[in-house]
Amino acid sequence: MSAEEIANKLWNLCNVLRDDGVTYHQYLNELTYILFLKLSEVKGFEEHLPEEYRWRGFVNETDNNEAFVRYRKFLAEISNKTSSDSIKEIYADASTSLRKPVNFNTLVQAIDKIDWYEENDRDVMGDIYESLLEKNAGEKKSGAGQYFTPRPLINVMVDLLVPKLGEKWNDPAAGTFGFMISADHYLREKHDEYYELSEKERKFQEEEAFSGVELVGDAHRLALMNAHLHGMESKIYLADTLTEFGKSLKNFDGVLANPPFGTKKGGERPTRDDFTFPTSNKQLNFLQHIYRSLKKDGKARAAVVLPDNVLFEDGDGQRIRRDLMDKCNVHTILRLPTGIFYAAGVKTNVLFFTRGTTETGNTKNVWFYDMRTNVPNYGKRTPFTEKAFEDFIKAYTGGIGYEEVEEKYDGLVSDEMREKIKDERWNRISREKIAEKNDSLDVGLIVDSSVSNGDDLGEPVEIAKEALAEIQEITKQLNAMIKELN
Repeated sequence: MSAEEIANKLWNLCNVLRDDGVTYHQYLNELTYILFLKLSEVKGFEEHLPEEYRWRGFVNETDNNEAFVRYRKFLAEISNKTSSDSIKEIYADASTSLRKPVNFNTLVQAIDKIDWYEENDRDVMGDIYESLLEKNAGEKKSGAGQYFTPRPLINVMVDLLVPKLGEKWNDPAAGTFGFMISADHYLREKHDEYYELSEKERKFQEEEAFSGVELVGDAHRLALMNAHLHGMESKIYLADTLTEFGKSLKNFDGVLANPPFGTKKGGERPTRDDFTFPTSNKQLNFLQHIYRSLKKDGKARAAVVLPDNVLFEDGDGQRIRRDLMDKCNVHTILRLPTGIFYAAGVKTNVLFFTRGTTETGNTKNVWFYDMRTNVPNYGKRTPFTEKAFEDFIKAYTGGIGYEEVEEKYDGLVSDEMREKIKDERWNRISREKIAEKNDSLDVGLIVDSSVSNGDDLGEPVEIAKEALAEIQEITKQLNAMIKELN
């Protein structure tokens, strides 16, 4: 049975449990608790669990009520009865959503019967869990889409940034840790699952090379489980990057992230004091954090998913973009199609940049690729796959592809090579031209009045911008009124 078939089987069990009042999101949490027990047997770390709470005892228990009582006791006590930090983190504040003992037994027996290895003995537990996370993100009611970036986009961003052994990578808004897992997978494929490394090098890759921060408890738990199932012992902090804690996250070789959309609750500014331009806009604060967290060696790089407003917002937005283009070489901006994230109509982009060794003048030109104008609406009929990125990858790499860029050009080709690509979606705009437009990066889209941009209104881009500007002005006025009332 393939990983996808197993994931479907596990996901369909949720339908059996619906009469127990279990939502999809609660079900995934429940699966995480139970899967980790199975994992402890498969991976051989059951010694960290008291004997009465080991997997085989739950499988062989014939009294459903007794098994369920023991399971609830296990969730309540395990954090105080294990020496394993990983187990403590995964079961922190754990409680069951199940009410019927028979449903607990159904899950245990179903999971125990699954063959977790393919014919080539490849462990597929990680693949199965990733599929479950994706299914949960696809459920509109679960709201979990905000923690899950589409896998094709993650993989392309990782491939283009070319992670290397010995580097430190971070995701300051980790969600379920997908970016770091993809980066680790990228290196494992190139280096024989790290078998060719020394014990010290392998330990670094598994424990120190990748890290993340996640604010939401449930998402943090899923991230920890996801990492474990992929053979990673990474540090994933349950914390807020935009507080004082975030100041400790620095000197990274690479950052990959999709920060949460929106403003901080109540419109307050971040509590850390090291931002030059503190703002209530979370994405702008995350962007400041990310480029400040990179090493100043001319090689540290980042790829970040950000909504359109970051590209054109005035005031602090303009100042932050200017600071970014001074400190970093913002060499590429990918205008993504709409409809690929959980919130319909949200317009997003990927900013690719490299931290300079100086504090000014690092951006000379910015290349823009328009994947948004006159493209299919992605959904069930038109799946969003890596094939959608083929023309962008060709443009980004100057037509020579991933492998040669990695081997000969350290991940980024020259402007001269990029200029050879003839594609109306691919355009270079100088830093001087950008400065003339108040440092707005909301450019690079094909001018086409018939564009739908993911909706069916067919309105021109300029009209949409004007409407958005009006909404922003009203929002500012409302915020000012709220501030006065407080």
